[in-house]
Amino acid sequence: MESKEGIDALFLHATEGILVTDSEGRITRINPSAEKLFGYEGGELTGKKIETLVPSRFNHQHQKNRADYAAHPHARAMGAGMDLFALKKDGSEFPVEISLSPYSSEEGNFVIAFIVDISQRKEAEIRLRNYSEDLEKQVKNRTLVLEEAIKELERTKKELDASLVKEKELNEMKSRFVSMASHEFRTPLTTMMSSLSLVSKYNERNDGENHSKHVDKIKKSIVNLTDILNDFLSVSKLEEGKVENVPEEMDLEQFLLDISSEMQGMLTETQTIKLVYSGERKVWLDPKLLRNILFNLISNAIKFSPGEAEVELDVRVSGQELSLSVKDQGIGISEEDQRHLFERFFRGGNATHIQGTGLGLNIVSKYVELMNGKVAIQSAQNEGTTVTLTIPF
Repeated sequence: MESKEGIDALFLHATEGILVTDSEGRITRINPSAEKLFGYEGGELTGKKIETLVPSRFNHQHQKNRADYAAHPHARAMGAGMDLFALKKDGSEFPVEISLSPYSSEEGNFVIAFIVDISQRKEAEIRLRNYSEDLEKQVKNRTLVLEEAIKELERTKKELDASLVKEKELNEMKSRFVSMASHEFRTPLTTMMSSLSLVSKYNERNDGENHSKHVDKIKKSIVNLTDILNDFLSVSKLEEGKVENVPEEMDLEQFLLDISSEMQGMLTETQTIKLVYSGERKVWLDPKLLRNILFNLISNAIKFSPGEAEVELDVRVSGQELSLSVKDQGIGISEEDQRHLFERFFRGGNATHIQGTGLGLNIVSKYVELMNGKVAIQSAQNEGTTVTLTIPF
């Protein structure tokens, strides 16, 4: 193989494409594998410029690179980090790897180029890249699905936790309701039964004074039972969404005078209701909601006030806003209890001996909310309580 014949055989029968160019970039020799690689017949490329095998869009750059290489010739191995493309006779392109080896002889300076078609490798790389991208997408999609599943589980957990908390609250409310109802219903019913028995006896004795006294007790017990039932009915309607705010034009001052008159029957002989009114009389408000609110607040003020106390109803209409305060001189509310005033069935620590459901202020707050208003309470133990409503119209 060291003879000329051996070297020629190696050149001719090598499976790798080999060609030789002179200093002008002309092909001086090319082996059959290279001719086949580029789609040319034997001897067809001899004497042609190497740019014949380079796509036209790279020709200018290739000539510059060739000139630079000729100025500084050096051996360059395959795959020097360049994406190279070659041009076949039919005009099609394919990716190649080229290694260069310069040499000189008496005839001049030459470069031997070894050319390998890497189409299959590139296709494999593309398939691998596509597979990696697809795999990455699948992982990303599955990660998103997993994240959504985790979020859904968290949402479900929160909903379950909320449901458990609500169920616990409902159970506690039911227990409080049963306890409260058994006490609140038993007291007036016992009073009524006792008074009815005594009414019959006093009637037989013609004792008019005691007869009237126990008839009044029965009436008050009936009023108490009616108030309790009204509170329960109001809560039920609010829960079912059956209460709506339906404003209408009304004479507010006359409306308040009528309510004050209606509530005279709840007062003791030494209690009074004082109405202080300022501003326009005509307003647009829901009379049913406002009536329920006032009955709750005024009845509370009466119940929790000493015998000679005055309940003050201070009303101011300014612009498109109503400010209404109900002030009493009663037992007041501790700071600790004030935080729980609007909770259902809550009774202040100093009010357990006074009849009530613990629903009144909860109902008031819901009604005021329906009217887009706000409730504020100022109170101190043994100094009275002021409940102020601010309602736009």
